Amino acid sequence: MSLRIFHRSEAVIAAVLLLAMILIGLVNPAFWQLDNLFGLIRSNVVIGIMALGVLMVLISGGIDVSFPAFAVAAMYLTIRAMLALGYDGVVLPFVMATLIGAALGAVNAAFVHYVRVIPLIVTLGTGAMVRGFLLGMVGASQINIDRMPKPLIAFARSELVGIGNGDGTHYGLTAMVVLYGALALAVHLVLRYTLVGRSIYALGGDAEAARRVGFDLRRTTFFVYGAAGALAGFAGLLHSSMIWLANPRDFAGLELDVIAAVVLGGASIFGGRGSVLGTLLGVFMLVMVNNSLIIMKIDTTWQRVVVGAIVIVATAMTAWRDRKRRI
Repeated sequence: MSLRIFHRSEAVIAAVLLLAMILIGLVNPAFWQLDNLFGLIRSNVVIGIMALGVLMVLISGGIDVSFPAFAVAAMYLTIRAMLALGYDGVVLPFVMATLIGAALGAVNAAFVHYVRVIPLIVTLGTGAMVRGFLLGMVGASQINIDRMPKPLIAFARSELVGIGNGDGTHYGLTAMVVLYGALALAVHLVLRYTLVGRSIYALGGDAEAARRVGFDLRRTTFFVYGAAGALAGFAGLLHSSMIWLANPRDFAGLELDVIAAVVLGGASIFGGRGSVLGTLLGVFMLVMVNNSLIIMKIDTTWQRVVVGAIVIVATAMTAWRDRKRRI
């Protein structure tokens, strides 16, 4: 029974993660300091929320590389609207950013379902178009902390735990981790206990078989890409609130990190397999690796090499696992 648990990919990932944390802590004891651990958890929030959307897309047999562009567009347009209207609330801006992301995701779904364009090509195109429109038509200037809406900053600064040092420095565990956990739970419940969730797995496993069983593949496709866009839009505004800055050039190249984290978490790049728990572990693993490389003062170029290697190895392991199960 104790060995059977390691037949689950999540258990293997958790074991590897724990071993990696121990090794990194032995190499650099600063890893275990509370301020570093709190910072590590904080770094999981935005990437993790985006990864939840990418997870659903991958399970359905698709792929999405447009979500960073959707995130930055939703974030920047929302903050520009807040400044133009003088709006000081928090709820409506997050609703607006989420709806912008969902609408852009629906565009992806329309091309994938009706036009039958390969998802990678569709999302490459829509991502480039959205980012180009944002920079060319809306503007490319940063909105700094002095112009950022104060309610957004106050919302993102809320903490579950705050610790002050004698030298006046302060660090804490962000309350945004609760939002992250709530969204992760919601996605898990949808995937595991709803008809839509079953249709997502069915679509990724065998689209023709799913159609014959009676699943509405149009609705499933729109749900998957719309949800991925909505989560990206929400995460984009949350990111801006947490760093006190709105930069329309943000998130460039983030798609590699997020997809790497989801695949590392056990999701199949070929569809039909993946879990929220595995994705959370994969995100933590990737963020931890990047964080540790920074602590060890390794050049950012090599960080990209590591992320690229993780994508290749994780994808190769997924392909090997899928072939083994088919035998």
